Amino acid sequence: MRIKKKKFIYLISPTKINKSFYQDLTKVLQQKKVSFFQLRLKKETLRKKIIIGEKIKKICKKFNVKFLINDDVFIAKKLNADGCHLGQKDMNITKARKLIGNKIIGVTCHNSIKLSKIALKNKADYIALGAFSNSKTKKIKYRASINLLRKVKKITKTPVVAIGGINSSNYKNLLLNKANFLAISGYIWDNKNLKPIEAIKKLK
Repeated sequence: MRIKKKKFIYLISPTKINKSFYQDLTKVLQQKKVSFFQLRLKKETLRKKIIIGEKIKKICKKFNVKFLINDDVFIAKKLNADGCHLGQKDMNITKARKLIGNKIIGVTCHNSIKLSKIALKNKADYIALGAFSNSKTKKIKYRASINLLRKVKKITKTPVVAIGGINSSNYKNLLLNKANFLAISGYIWDNKNLKPIEAIKKLK
């Protein structure tokens, strides 16, 4: 069963960027399956984030991939990124909009219809739901179900990004239930059996 949907991957960076990363990222983006790339570095200094961000932005631009920054609207503005992703504890969307204008702003809504409705009311460009499966990248506080995904899809045409433990054995079910994009990190970057390029090739 092949799902005819091309660029359905919302790729999130590994937690640490090593020297071979940029080459791996180039190979992965060459596959033309990634729509968004989110830089998510919790432990780096501001200066390091800017240096890394500049390099990644160039690679993303080359492959026509939208470059987003996690959490930090100020870095998104400084790097002139395509947008940012906001968690529930980050800056609110109205304030973020004033800072970065008409860029992409996505919002984490966990497993909540209520939070989804608030984000939609505040004109989020996409909402992220999850976690749909166990994730090695983050501790799971909220579990989302396929049922929730269906409910949210009924109330909005705004794109929905599914997140949390997505890999080659569970991704198709999310696409079949109309998730617009799948946020993937660990399966690509921390896969013990497959190199990044081999991992992404399995997502057809």
